[in-house]
Amino acid sequence: MTRQKYPHVNTANRYARDIVSGKIPACEFVKLACQRHLNDLKREKNKNFIYRFDRAAGEKICVFAELLPHVKGKWAGQNIQLQPWQCFILAVLFGWLKKSDGLRRFIEFYDEVPRKNGKSIIGAVISLYMFCADGEPGAEVYSGATTEKQAWEVFRPAKLMVERTPALREHYGIEVCAKNLHSIESGSRFEPLIGKPGDGSSPHCSIVDEYHEHKTPDLHDTMKTGQGARTQPMLGVITTGGVNLQCPCYDKRNEAIKVLRGEIENDELFAIIYTIDDSDDWEDFDNWIKANPNYGVSVNKEFLARQHRDALQIASKQNILRCKHLNQWMNADVAWMNMAELRKCADTSLEISQVSHLPCYVGLDLASKIDIAGMIFVFVDDKDIYAFWKNYLPKQTIDRPENRHYQTWRHEDRIIETGQAVTDYALIESDLLEAAAIFNIEAIAYDPFQATQFFTRMDSVGLPMVEVRNTVLNFSEPMKELEARIMSGKFHYDGDPVATWFFSNVVAHTDKKDNIFPHKEFAQNKIDGVVSLIMAMNRILVGPEENEEIENAFREL
Repeated sequence: MTRQKYPHVNTANRYARDIVSGKIPACEFVKLACQRHLNDLKREKNKNFIYRFDRAAGEKICVFAELLPHVKGKWAGQNIQLQPWQCFILAVLFGWLKKSDGLRRFIEFYDEVPRKNGKSIIGAVISLYMFCADGEPGAEVYSGATTEKQAWEVFRPAKLMVERTPALREHYGIEVCAKNLHSIESGSRFEPLIGKPGDGSSPHCSIVDEYHEHKTPDLHDTMKTGQGARTQPMLGVITTGGVNLQCPCYDKRNEAIKVLRGEIENDELFAIIYTIDDSDDWEDFDNWIKANPNYGVSVNKEFLARQHRDALQIASKQNILRCKHLNQWMNADVAWMNMAELRKCADTSLEISQVSHLPCYVGLDLASKIDIAGMIFVFVDDKDIYAFWKNYLPKQTIDRPENRHYQTWRHEDRIIETGQAVTDYALIESDLLEAAAIFNIEAIAYDPFQATQFFTRMDSVGLPMVEVRNTVLNFSEPMKELEARIMSGKFHYDGDPVATWFFSNVVAHTDKKDNIFPHKEFAQNKIDGVVSLIMAMNRILVGPEENEEIENAFREL
């Protein structure tokens, strides 16, 4: 009887089981989202579990969705037919309620799905449901984006759905205006939003479309704080992958992944990410199908095959196609580092005390006094290298509005605040001298640009300072050696997010002689930590004996 009464919920639950069992190929994050739901279905019988799954609530939104028409493409005019994965998202998002008061469990969601998979339909359905069918008096619903064009990507199909469904307009008393939908009976409205909502706004539902394009979290955060007066609001992000790892969307993605993996607890955030696993070969077309849940429906088979072919054959298109059709976050158009392989080298349990007895090489990149100054300690044994960073920034640089990522890293002790307006080199000197008293430092590689006095003072107290200028001759072979060690798993670090960001920003320039040199595409894409690492790698390739000879030669001058 339940199966007949709640067919969409049954489809959603079957989809979850098929994903977890492997019957439907899926990535880790989709499997975790489905397993989380199945686990909670078992837990709801426990009186200490505060949520229950209301099949009627989950069914209602799905039925509502299928009363709406497609508004473009070959199905225009036909009613929406939800696919199993869409049933899962809608039924789970709206079906879980609190046992105490019957209000919705999930008040926030993150849905990352590749291009052409119908994400605008999901956004339009949720927005319209929250606008007119959720029973919220005076509901305010916004589709937010950074540009007017993008804000209309969710609002336009929703508006057209209402215009082409007279029964919906009549039942809920909806007036269709040029730039908003309005219900006289409930006092609710739905409209696109560019930038921040006003201080007087009280969103019941906010959908942030293509969040990866946002440079700051302002719109998202303002919508979230504005929902305080609502009893069961909904704030949603529906996006594809992006090419900027310092954007707020990437931060939200990381939060979503941690929730799915159980690393942090947030029972009110629903998350699902359609992509491929790090271990998957992106060149295998079967993995492209795996990442696109609407393959063969809205994702045309021939279209996806063409994108796959272009990614294989046209180097300049590879990264952006992998980003948009596989949701692989590719920070640069032509990136140097294989980020999946780098992530394999991260060991969050690694501590510097574990390797402090090994020979140590230091790289120093002091840059300018208002930018990142970096010092890296690289420890070497017979086979592997272990890297630890110290990054310094003046307070005024960290506190700039556009530098939210620096503020986060300062809070996590990954960036050291030093000085007010400019970097205080005295602290870096102190840290270096302290390290020299503890570690077996073979060489300290430095570029004399910007801080000659600093290096002169360090040399005068007997530290093994070795000048390594930023040239192709000095950088090419160390850079290749570093890449080889990362690819072979012989490089280790503690997963420092600042270091990961540095790596993701590096673009390799190759000359006619097959030499490579690190570059960055944009000024804000810092690579300082990788530069200091390459400098240390230069000394590692030279070896301790030659380092000593060079040091002695300098002392004889």
